[in-house]
Amino acid sequence: MLGTVLLLLALAKTACPSPANVASRRAEALKKLLEVFGMEDPPAPPTHFKQPPQYMVDLFNTVANADGVTKNPDILEGNTVRSFLDKTHSEDMRFLFVLSSVAKNEKILTAELHLFRLWPRVTDGPKRHHFCQVSVYQVLEKDKPDTPGGKKLLAARLVSLQTSGWEVFAITPAVRDWAEDESSNQGLLVTVQGPGGSLLDSPPLQFASGRGHHESKKPMLVLFTDDGRRGASLPTAGFPDLKPQAPNLPAEMPVPKLGRSRSARSLDRLRPCQRHPLSVDFEEIGWSGWIISPRGYNAFHCKGSCPFPLGENMRPTNHATVQSIINALKLSEGVSSPCCVPDKLYSINLLYFDDDENVVLKQYDDMVAASCGCH
Repeated sequence: MLGTVLLLLALAKTACPSPANVASRRAEALKKLLEVFGMEDPPAPPTHFKQPPQYMVDLFNTVANADGVTKNPDILEGNTVRSFLDKTHSEDMRFLFVLSSVAKNEKILTAELHLFRLWPRVTDGPKRHHFCQVSVYQVLEKDKPDTPGGKKLLAARLVSLQTSGWEVFAITPAVRDWAEDESSNQGLLVTVQGPGGSLLDSPPLQFASGRGHHESKKPMLVLFTDDGRRGASLPTAGFPDLKPQAPNLPAEMPVPKLGRSRSARSLDRLRPCQRHPLSVDFEEIGWSGWIISPRGYNAFHCKGSCPFPLGENMRPTNHATVQSIINALKLSEGVSSPCCVPDKLYSINLLYFDDDENVVLKQYDDMVAASCGCH
């Protein structure tokens, strides 16, 4: 994957490029880069300014650092988190989420309904409840959900009437049904009853709806999925403290300098194998309209020589050590010295708007060279 980033930067390396040649190379590089991110075309930016759900922003900040590099690889279940806002905008506790953007190859691991609990209504009389029973149903018959067989219970529990805030209900079976048969998606129904399931004349508990409430409190479906994409077999790790060797991301993507002298290139070959900065700026690429975070990241790349004898600081494999000896002693023709390459890679995370303006958090393996070695 790092090779794709290098391809993009190589666009400026042609000595006397024609405009048509530059445009063609750029289009080819961007197409390849989209493949790395599992896309055929870049999503269209939202038609108007849209605030991402705070839950998704907080999840990104928990999983990744400011540059998107994974700092805690064990939090996400799978490699994709998708959020969907309710499409009904009704007040009668009916919810509908359109899942057309979920790919056929994505395995649905967990599905959650997020509802914001409003402050309870003040009730009169001696029978004021401290709890209510909230039940979430999968609607099977759109026009007759209250008839026998019209709905299926997914989750039920007691909810306190003393506070406000988010309530999360697991609804995985329903979403798996919808993924298999899109036409079966008749939405969800939420009911509020007394602690023993008794009917209430005026339920004291209300949830924010998609209409008449702030964007940050709208009902939301959150899916944790996995698309099966995995990186190479190189070791991966969570994000450590890279302060000693990871410089801050520059404001602008550097352009490779042309016409470097032969002596300068020779000097590069003499320097020992080590990691160097390689900045990727999504605004420079033209993707800042749909990527929420990060604005760019440091992919790093490996450069330098692997001279005989290989020291431990060059992190050589046993095979590289043997190859270095064979090359140094000229014991076999055509055997070159080992190469300076990444020997550990980190994943990065993107928070972005998809084509339906839903917010997605996706993790991509093997995107940052964590360290370099002679292999």
